[in-house]
Amino acid sequence: MNENKKPKLLLLSDLWGKEKSDWVSFYTDILEQHFDIKYYDCCELGNIDKTNYSEEALHNQFINGGIEKAVEKLLQEETQAVTILGFSIGGLIGWKAGNSGLKIENLFAISSTRLRYETQKPLAHIELFYGEIDIFKPKSEWFEKFDLKENLFENENHEFYQKKEIAGIICDKIIDSLKLKI
Repeated sequence: MNENKKPKLLLLSDLWGKEKSDWVSFYTDILEQHFDIKYYDCCELGNIDKTNYSEEALHNQFINGGIEKAVEKLLQEETQAVTILGFSIGGLIGWKAGNSGLKIENLFAISSTRLRYETQKPLAHIELFYGEIDIFKPKSEWFEKFDLKENLFENENHEFYQKKEIAGIICDKIIDSLKLKI
């Protein structure tokens, strides 16, 4: 690899997309020193109608075809090997894209609770992060089945990733993890 060229990192938004993603800068401010970052609004990837900008309306659209559209669009957009940092639905889209042919070197997914329904793991280095009290996180048995570590943040719920101090911890873990692989 060219020493001057930073590896590509895709950031895949949560279900709110760019409209409610001011917190993403907590990650990009740290990670842009190490990566060439490309941000994807998962609503745009999945052709989600934001007219009714409520959690339920967005979630229903993702579940009813939006996830598949987002995966298909991501496969069209990305043809080279990538590292993915996905938040909530973005982590699921990254996982499914990996199972559909996207070459993923590393997948870091945060609060991707719908992974609990997945039965096939993409070929990649995978690290998952959840709030300890997120009731929808995968069960311990699911992690064991895929031989994945449970990275739990004590006393945190689903949207814990939007906190600046949490972003710093996760970014450090990503950077440390990738240094071990080089």
